[in-house]
Amino acid sequence: MSEGCADVVAAAAAVQLDGAWTFEVTVSSADTGWEKYADAWEVRSLDGTVLGTRVLTHPHETEQPFTRSLAGVVVPDGTTEVVVAARDSVEGFCGEELAVTLS
Repeated sequence: MSEGCADVVAAAAAVQLDGAWTFEVTVSSADTGWEKYADAWEVRSLDGTVLGTRVLTHPHETEQPFTRSLAGVVVPDGTTEVVVAARDSVEGFCGEELAVTLS
């Protein structure tokens, strides 16, 4: 775990009927309330292109770790792995990222 950062501790992906993907991501963060909290997570291709962003609209200081999902993520054909990273409202993207194999 990264001190003061938002860490991705688990992630799963499932393909939808239309070919887009749904991601379910678990984040652990040092939320202290509105002054500092995990405020988003991103799905990225291996070259760093952002494929989808889940904005987190409130702190989760009493719910750690917490899981949220994002549907409708379009992943380029042939992509077999993506990376999920979480953002802290103060520290930015500094925590543990997680690779997700798409199958």
